[in-house]
Formats: sequence, C-alpha cells, structure tokens
Amino acid sequence: MKSNETIDSFLNGRLQIIQSRQGYRFSVDALLLAEFVSVRSEDVVVDLGAGCGIISLFLAVKTKVGRIVAIELQDELASQAERNIVLNKLDKKIAIIQGDLRHLPIGPAFAHMVVCNPPYRRQKSGRINPDSSKAIARHELSTKVNDILSAGKALLKEGGRLALIYPANRLAEIFEKMRIHKIEPKRLQIVFPNSYSHAKLAMIEGRLQGKSGLKILPPLFGQGRFSVV
Repeated sequence: MKSNETIDSFLNGRLQIIQSRQGYRFSVDALLLAEFVSVRSEDVVVDLGAGCGIISLFLAVKTKVGRIVAIELQDELASQAERNIVLNKLDKKIAIIQGDLRHLPIGPAFAHMVVCNPPYRRQKSGRINPDSSKAIARHELSTKVNDILSAGKALLKEGGRLALIYPANRLAEIFEKMRIHKIEPKRLQIVFPNSYSHAKLAMIEGRLQGKSGLKILPPLFGQGRFSVV
C-alpha cells in the first residue's frame, strides 16, 4: 500500500479494498450495480472502467461467476485494482487489463455479461473536479455512453447482457442509445433518495439482440442495504 492510500473493509470483512486517500474513491453506486447484475454460474464477465476493481471483487465473492476481466484506463486505479485482486486472493477469478475501452484489448464475442459504472455527468454540466482521476470517473471526458455501448456490443456473445447504472432523468436517452446498439432493455430498477423525492438513479440490464419486454423491479430507497457499508 502506498502512503496516499487506505485499506477499507467491506461485506463484513470479506473484502479489503485499497483506495486513494484523497483521489477517486468508489461510491455506493458501484455496490448497488454489483448487486443488481444477474450473473449466472460460470459466466465470463467484463467490467468496463473498473476503477479500483470493486464491482469485479464483489461479483467474485458473491456469485458463482466463472471469470472476470476488468479493464481500467487510469494508471493509478489499474494499479489499485491489481493489488486488490492479490490482496483478496482472487487472482484465479479476476484479471486486470490497463487499457482504453474505445480500443478494446479483448477480442469480440468474449463475454456473457458486460458491466459498467460509467461517468454519467455531461462534460459541460456542473463543476469538473480539479482532481483528474475524479473528473474522468464522474464526467464524460474520456469516455461517453456510446463508447461503452459500442464496446459492450462488440464484447458480448449472442444473447449476452449488459448492465449499467445511469441518472434516472436520462432514462429515455439511455434506452434509445441501447436500442441503436441492438441492446434491448430487459430489467430496470429505480433508486430513490427517499419515499418522497424524485428518482435519482436507474440500473438497467439489456440483452444483445433481445426481444422487447421490460421487467421493472421493486424500487430501492437511499443506499439500499448499503446504507451502512
């Protein structure tokens, strides 16, 4: 561990996560998405924009996933992800690749599931964090949703699934873009801050070349069961 990092315990001590002390740290969004994803036994999963590897690590300890390949653009986060894999003794389940999802380091039709917690603030919306790692993770600077959907389409086997979390007020936009990429929305769960506020986030799972028919799951409030992590 480096001097500017911390180790935090999650899932009742089942995971130990190295994160930056002052730089980008994952949010509860990643945990909600990891729990939402419908991973099947022995699935091959690709985690796009993996950050410190939290989604991959969560899936490796909580599901019967076969193999996970995590792709991360930023040097520091890729290093943290690699060390987190070793720290949690999950190197037989997870591989980390430092690379750009716009130029995929993996061949086509590789995965049963692609998961992504994307940067979903528009480039010109709100204050962009002066910390570059936080800015890239939160704003659509280096990666946009069309890049993610294009990568997902290329990576998925026939009938494969893609899951992501996105602002609820951009739901119509993401549905339209998913369909342009031949990924049909199949499962949806909305996250509300509380029972009297407008929706904040939406978790969507789509199927490549899927038929129409959307299952809407019960809503989540606040941070779900991760209110105290």
